[in-house]
Amino acid sequence: MTPRSSVAVFLLSLASAALPYAAAQAQMAAAKPSPSQQATAQQVTAQQPAAKVDPRVEIASKIPGIKPDDLRATPIPNIYEMTRGSEIAYVTTDGKYAISGDMIDLTKKSDLTEARRRNIRIAQIGAIPESDMIVFGPNNPKYTVTVFTDVDCAYCRELHRQISEYNRLGIRVRYIFYPRSGPNTESWTKAEEVWCSSNRNDALTRAKLDQPLKVKPCANNPVARTYTLGQDFGLQGTPAIVLADGEMIGGYLGPNELLQELKKSQRQ
Repeated sequence: MTPRSSVAVFLLSLASAALPYAAAQAQMAAAKPSPSQQATAQQVTAQQPAAKVDPRVEIASKIPGIKPDDLRATPIPNIYEMTRGSEIAYVTTDGKYAISGDMIDLTKKSDLTEARRRNIRIAQIGAIPESDMIVFGPNNPKYTVTVFTDVDCAYCRELHRQISEYNRLGIRVRYIFYPRSGPNTESWTKAEEVWCSSNRNDALTRAKLDQPLKVKPCANNPVARTYTLGQDFGLQGTPAIVLADGEMIGGYLGPNELLQELKKSQRQ
């Protein structure tokens, strides 16, 4: 059986939440006011100027868990974009139907959904101060990438083994932690130990070489925050490399391969 995408799970969770909401709406409909009460209300309403209502407010009122700010108009009439983290879906203005998939502008041959994902990633990564990252870079970098890393991930270790070569090619690498095994696991503890070391760069290198650090995890470390961000991005594994334009490359790329991707990204 094919596993459901995170967007599909997101939509199904909304549908489940909508069931009790729909039942409540039915109860309200059953308790309608009398015809005379309705006539009086209509007379009062007719005397008042109609207020312009933001369509997003009405749509959000029909979808439990969604706020108006989670919705955005699209080029298609009566279809709104709905976001949660970097997950994107589409919903009809009547709130009855949700659509999972990318919206493509056939005239411009551009993926509108991926463009939005990239903007969201740029904004969310931009909100993380570099003081919450571990940075390896040359003095005058040509490119900067942000890498979700797991201390125990084999391909993360292979990437870090070549960190000097990435730097030699002008690539600055900013690491943020994403222990794939989740909280209260050995990989999570190792990430916290690296962060709480006096020399984080050296500690990360030693941890990726399987050398024990023997450092007590400290309070207010960023591991939980960056792990949550990775989940918002729908990470399927590590390393996950985010370029400056918001493109996310899932998986390991060697130094020269990454350099070619960065050059291509700049030309677009």
